[in-house]
Amino acid sequence: MKTYKIAVVGATGMVGRTFLKVLEEKCFPNCEYTLFSSARSAGKEIDFMGEKYICRELTETSFNEGFDIALFSAGGATSAKFAPIAAAKGCVVIDNSSHFRMDESVPLIVPEVNPEALAQHKGIIANPNCSTIQAMVALAPLHKKYGIRRIIYSTYQAVSGAGVEGVRDLERTAKGEAPEKWPHSIYNNCLPHIDVFLDNGYTKEEQKMIDETHKILGDKSIGVTATTVRVPILNSHSESINIELARKFEVEDIKELLKNSDGITLYDDVENNIYPLATIATDSDSTFVGRIRRDFSQPRTLNMWVVADNIRKGAATNAVQIAELLIAK
Repeated sequence: MKTYKIAVVGATGMVGRTFLKVLEEKCFPNCEYTLFSSARSAGKEIDFMGEKYICRELTETSFNEGFDIALFSAGGATSAKFAPIAAAKGCVVIDNSSHFRMDESVPLIVPEVNPEALAQHKGIIANPNCSTIQAMVALAPLHKKYGIRRIIYSTYQAVSGAGVEGVRDLERTAKGEAPEKWPHSIYNNCLPHIDVFLDNGYTKEEQKMIDETHKILGDKSIGVTATTVRVPILNSHSESINIELARKFEVEDIKELLKNSDGITLYDDVENNIYPLATIATDSDSTFVGRIRRDFSQPRTLNMWVVADNIRKGAATNAVQIAELLIAK
């Protein structure tokens, strides 16, 4: 059996450490790991797989050692520079940054949705945006069976989606200190402002959801709009999704379809106050779907509430699942 050499780039960061946690849980056989970080974090010791690993500085020669797979979560600039170097050395890069997502030569993968697109990779695979990933897990079965004509996203995104500085800003502003990450306090507040504003009035986060939905589902004819909001909770993104389908449906059939779809936990029993919550989704790899109901204002349209752990399924777990598909080939 082949031994796979796996590099984890950005191992000391929030997503990088979750890479390690998920890899430990999955415990792939016959894998050797090397952890890389910035020069600032090089030399840090991390407990992983029952051993102590020393993080090495990522350099232009780091991939001369014959790695098979590299999991990147070190920011777009690092990915832009080092992912092509790794790919040129025969390593398959799974990149968590936004840098390659809309590159037509780079597949954008959610394993439950479009694993067949992996065959198109040329050494680099993009991990989608966290808010897009959970939406795709919930929407792909509907698109396959009924066809989707239009999607309206309204997201409620945790501060951990902005990394360590997002978490610190919630802690700061909760103590009455001035924000450093965002232009306004996130404590006791909701900010309809994730990433920078574009000339069209949307934020970059909203545009990502629109563009990535089209690419992953392979259908640019779907009308998509989005409003993304940062909310003062630590972890797990929540999304209200309004979907216009091409064909008629019964709500119970939708529930049955989602209940039996990969990666989804149907959590929908309003009589007993059962619906997806951030506290339930946190530390889970599942996408929780509930509050499924018909939109009576528009034909063939429904609403649902979708919640997932943005650091696990929305980033680390999705990337590790892609690696798992590569190893299984």
